[in-house]
Amino acid sequence: MNILFKRDTWQEIYYSLRNNKLRTFLTMIGVGWGMFLYVSLLGAAKGMENGFNKLFSGFATNSIFLWPQKTNIPYEGFPKGRTMNLHLKDIDYLQKKIPEIDYISPQSVRGNFGTPGDQISRNGKKNTYMITGDFPVGNQISQKKLIFGRYLNDQDISQKKNVIVIGEEVYKNLFDAKKNENPIGKSVSLKGVFFSVIGVFRVKKGGGMESDRSAYIPFTTYTGLYNEGDKVGFFAIVGKPNADVASIETKVKEELKKINHVSPEDTNAFGSFNVGKEFKKLTGFLSGMQLLTIIVGTLTILAGVIAISNILLITVKERTKEIGIRRALGAKPSEVRNQILLESVVITLSSGLLGFLSGIFLLMILNIATMNNDAFPFYNPTVDYSNVFTAMGIMIVLGLLIGLIPAQRAVKIRPIEALRTE
Repeated sequence: MNILFKRDTWQEIYYSLRNNKLRTFLTMIGVGWGMFLYVSLLGAAKGMENGFNKLFSGFATNSIFLWPQKTNIPYEGFPKGRTMNLHLKDIDYLQKKIPEIDYISPQSVRGNFGTPGDQISRNGKKNTYMITGDFPVGNQISQKKLIFGRYLNDQDISQKKNVIVIGEEVYKNLFDAKKNENPIGKSVSLKGVFFSVIGVFRVKKGGGMESDRSAYIPFTTYTGLYNEGDKVGFFAIVGKPNADVASIETKVKEELKKINHVSPEDTNAFGSFNVGKEFKKLTGFLSGMQLLTIIVGTLTILAGVIAISNILLITVKERTKEIGIRRALGAKPSEVRNQILLESVVITLSSGLLGFLSGIFLLMILNIATMNNDAFPFYNPTVDYSNVFTAMGIMIVLGLLIGLIPAQRAVKIRPIEALRTE
């Protein structure tokens, strides 16, 4: 439209808005606040999502932890109250029977699940810690952040090596952490047996399913040390991508009940914690929060745009005489209509941009404030600009549509009646 390129058009818009500064400012607050809420809340929701993803990074979220308990139903001549056990041989059986399983990590633990920990000592310093017998695959379930050395490998398992990976707290208690003493290759004592330290790991602040007051040794060494044969404390079972983890959990329990002669109705024989199910709830909550943010922001923007229409209606009424003079001097109805519509779009777009910039500024402050805070699940709050530009486009269209109401009212004003208006 030629009206966009006329200097007089923009001068008229400028003088119109300048002459009603307070009214214009209050009108812009509605749309600007809506866009500010939209950007800041959407960015904050994304920041929470990123925070939880960071918190669970290196952790198999599609996993199940399963451990043996006692039966509570007599079955096939066996009394209730039998203690169940898991064995290494069960791993191959379950993987053959349930193809949805990606891999299974067997672990045994002292210092958890009601069992006492064990003492680790060095040069007169000693304390009780959680001891875990693990396979290298266990590091895929929950990846350790190593600050020294390495994790267990296949050779450690096959040769039943006396090697140990200790948590940072264990390292600080037994070594000179202030001087950053390198513990790799040095020995600590566990149950009177010397173990060579091959790695030190750190647990993220505020969370995770691990503790840095713990140590890991090869599973084969663990079973020999504690005389447990092929018994396993618990299984960490990871499903294949897109597999139904809840279905895997049910099938695993069914198969274990079959080989252990447990009643299919017995719900107590094997306990489990479905990480995948809980993580799905969390992601569902975050998605719902983002959707709620979009709805709240959109409705707030819509309310602001409607407010612009109401203000323009008042403006048209106040400018009745001016519009009448313009019509008397030969201004076409379309020129009057376009002038009002353009004012509506300018106010809408300007307030939207201010709200957008304010929201981005707030997200930058939040990002700086939480950048190194691992205890709070919030990281790198960002906004998908395609969503913002879509909202901006919808906002402009709404501004045009809403602006039609005062524009049509201005067009209907007859010059002779307008000139008589006081």
